[in-house]
Amino acid sequence: MIQRVQSLYLLLSAIASLTLALSVSNAWLGLQLEGRAAIVVFAESVLSTFLALGALFRYKNRQQQFVINRINLLLLLFLLGFFVFRSLNLSGGPAPEKGIGMLIPVFSIVLLVLANRAIKHDEDLVKSADRLR
Repeated sequence: MIQRVQSLYLLLSAIASLTLALSVSNAWLGLQLEGRAAIVVFAESVLSTFLALGALFRYKNRQQQFVINRINLLLLLFLLGFFVFRSLNLSGGPAPEKGIGMLIPVFSIVLLVLANRAIKHDEDLVKSADRLR
């Protein structure tokens, strides 16, 4: 069912990842990546978008949704680690003026965690209803 709350969380996560993918070199996010780093961030963002959309349309199989979200979480944690490593290696140390683009993976991670909690709640609800039969 598309109208479940985890579907909204997954859609918002996909939109956030797509925003990151489309703005790899834009100055308003402060990323300004070039070369190999831009390709890595773009590829991981697109993959994260496709994983979130894939999980969104797997609504009939909650276990697969849960596993896809876990894989997506690991991918986004790797991307966040890449951003932190990159910001620490820039001159001046970590600072807010480096850009807000680093926070997009955090936003997606929070949304995926909320989606996993909602999926687990649905799974528990179905299991409890099966016990009553």
